[in-house]
Amino acid sequence: MNKIVLAQKAFFNSNKTKDIDFRIAQLKKLKRVLLENEVQMEKAIFEDFSKSAFDNYSTELALLYLEIDDAVKKVRKWAARKRVATNIVNFPARSYMIPEPLGVTLVIGAWNYPYQLSFAPAIAAIAAGNTVILKPSELPVNTSKLMAEMVNSNFSPEFFKVVEGGVSETQQLLEQRFDKIFFTGSVAVGRIVYQAAAKHLTPVTLELGGKSPAFILDDTYLEVYVKRLVWAKFVNAGQTCIAPDYVLVKREIKDKFLQLLMAEIKKEQFAIENHNYVQIINERNVDRLTKYIEPKKVTYGGNHNIQTRIFEPTVMDNVSFSDAVMQEEIFGPILPVIAFDDINEAIAEVKRREKPLSCYVFTSNKALKDKILHEVSFGGGCVNDAIMHISNSHLAFGGVGESGIGSYHGEYGFKTFSHFKSILEKSAWFEPGLKYFPHSETKFKWMKRILKF
Repeated sequence: MNKIVLAQKAFFNSNKTKDIDFRIAQLKKLKRVLLENEVQMEKAIFEDFSKSAFDNYSTELALLYLEIDDAVKKVRKWAARKRVATNIVNFPARSYMIPEPLGVTLVIGAWNYPYQLSFAPAIAAIAAGNTVILKPSELPVNTSKLMAEMVNSNFSPEFFKVVEGGVSETQQLLEQRFDKIFFTGSVAVGRIVYQAAAKHLTPVTLELGGKSPAFILDDTYLEVYVKRLVWAKFVNAGQTCIAPDYVLVKREIKDKFLQLLMAEIKKEQFAIENHNYVQIINERNVDRLTKYIEPKKVTYGGNHNIQTRIFEPTVMDNVSFSDAVMQEEIFGPILPVIAFDDINEAIAEVKRREKPLSCYVFTSNKALKDKILHEVSFGGGCVNDAIMHISNSHLAFGGVGESGIGSYHGEYGFKTFSHFKSILEKSAWFEPGLKYFPHSETKFKWMKRILKF
């Protein structure tokens, strides 16, 4: 691990990655590699947890292609000097910011969207002019192996290298000194990464998770709300960090909401053979999900098979905040429904818990929408939709509090992997003597007068 890091440090210090043409060429090469391996990527991810070619493209590859195209088109602008105003104290001068890459970066990907959550941060790091060591999750074995083959056979290891392995290899990587670490995963592992980075004062971006609420406040467009909510919750079998974790629905429309919800789930016909559903990643997570089920509260689904790792879309009603299913992020196809009478009490319950990665507000009432957006702290979200904010690279994606530190996507990813040097460039043709010794009462009066502007 140390040799890989030192080789990348030497390559970075050669200044080659600071060349914009080099960055663009590497991004284009990465897109070409992805395109050439689409079929192999489809096979690998299907072998890991039965993800279809349709879902692989729509939720993984399409987003990567968009990120690459956006970076190729805009990286020159992103990397250009940024002029800023100069105050009167420094007249005559000009001030500007110079974006520069941080250096050798470590990207630790997640298993639930193995391609997207591994390559998207790497794309941002490359666009910003860094070298990259990518450690994909070891849980989806086939996608991890394929990513290693794709990258390591097409890129120089001193620039872009995939390192496979489990906990031991990750620990060895975290012992090295990086200029930036980007981690996507659980809060528990995020703490470990953060502690390891602190030893070297390495800046860290953490993309974590949390219990993301969905507020259903009226029935004006309830059928549309439900359709969008069902897709967002059960795509990838709920194994999405920004999936709606639970629903807070106004009590007077709860019965109507539940009827529409169950009808929509039936209509969607979630099944692997229908190419619109996936397995749970492993047996351990199937077992974890079964512990959330209270049979008397299940109004739809609840069936599961630990051998095939299939867990039905499941709806639980009459759930309280004290139930087991409400104690931690579900990360699976279980949707608890909690009815409320008072919006202030519902908001207060959300605020008593850790800040979620996302929040979704379904309503035609502008006042209620604005109230929730103003009062509830969360990473990002949608109004009248769910999880689709991740598809807009003009929006920063990231958490707050326990749901994450920092953000990325589009230019925000470039900034995450950059340092902005602040430069004051002064002219030499004029130099007032106000600040110099000896001090005098007259100088003091002029200084106070000038600094008031």
